Amino acid sequence: MNLLLLGGTQFVGRHIVLSALERGHSVSTFTRGQTPDNLPEAVTRLHGDRSQVNGGLDALNSGRWDACIDVSGYLPRVVEQSARLLRGRVGRYLFISTVSVYAPGERDTTTEDSPVIELEDPATEDTAAHYGGLKVLCERVVSGLYGEQATHVRPHLVAGPGDHTRRFTYWPEALVAGRLVPDQEVLAPGDGSDPVQYIDARDLAAFVVHLTEQDTGGTFHTAVPPMSWHAFLNEMADGLRSQSELVWTSASGLKTRGLGWNELPLFVARAEDDAAMMRTDNSRAVAAGLKCRPLAETARDTLEWSVVQPTEKRPVPVPVSAES
Repeated sequence: MNLLLLGGTQFVGRHIVLSALERGHSVSTFTRGQTPDNLPEAVTRLHGDRSQVNGGLDALNSGRWDACIDVSGYLPRVVEQSARLLRGRVGRYLFISTVSVYAPGERDTTTEDSPVIELEDPATEDTAAHYGGLKVLCERVVSGLYGEQATHVRPHLVAGPGDHTRRFTYWPEALVAGRLVPDQEVLAPGDGSDPVQYIDARDLAAFVVHLTEQDTGGTFHTAVPPMSWHAFLNEMADGLRSQSELVWTSASGLKTRGLGWNELPLFVARAEDDAAMMRTDNSRAVAAGLKCRPLAETARDTLEWSVVQPTEKRPVPVPVSAES
């Protein structure tokens, strides 16, 4: 297959490129050329700026591809420009969306048919405040232009080597201290029974390439099945041979200490409005071919990547005092 990636030099996009090449496909990337590019020479590199109103997509004015994989679409205006320009010259348009598209609310499970966010101001371009709602609009743009030739992949929180968000990475970094300091205390959220989910970027990438190979349309969650925090941290600790002691702390106790999502990444307390995010159903994707590697493998590989990053870019685990 001949694939076009809008994006492709960072994290998820890079893993998709590598997965496609490994499976023998030809790959072109369209980027601004501003991010360090260590992709293989086999990749055809196209440069431009899709955020520009005019001229930014000139490199895409010609050419045909079996599929376009849009990794870098965040604004419906921007997505529409590329999707419309490429219509008739790509067989399928696969859009990388997010599980953050769903409206907050109480539900046992989040499926692909759960209610999504409806923005009060569809013209907003504030991606920080309205990331999920804008992704909803981007999906609708793609579906409107491509119909049955549209595919939407909604990843959960993405983990693995190259994770510049550092959300998953925080936990192997915190746990590995136990190798050097036996019984090192690591603050653990809740009582261990709250659910947690993620997806390894390499499993996400392999699934995306598989969908394009099979010319599969529809909407799919990519996530491991929900697991308890107790299972999550203990399985990770076993895989890393960590001797850290987990200190479970209630959600209210964390709030008292000023610790939330940013300080203890991935934790969403069961009582919070968006807790259903950690009960995302992955059965549709599994039926379509999603395969997830063991958590221990993701943790080990992520840590191996993380420890060679500059010190200032590595997460600092929240310390546990004797009074905790």
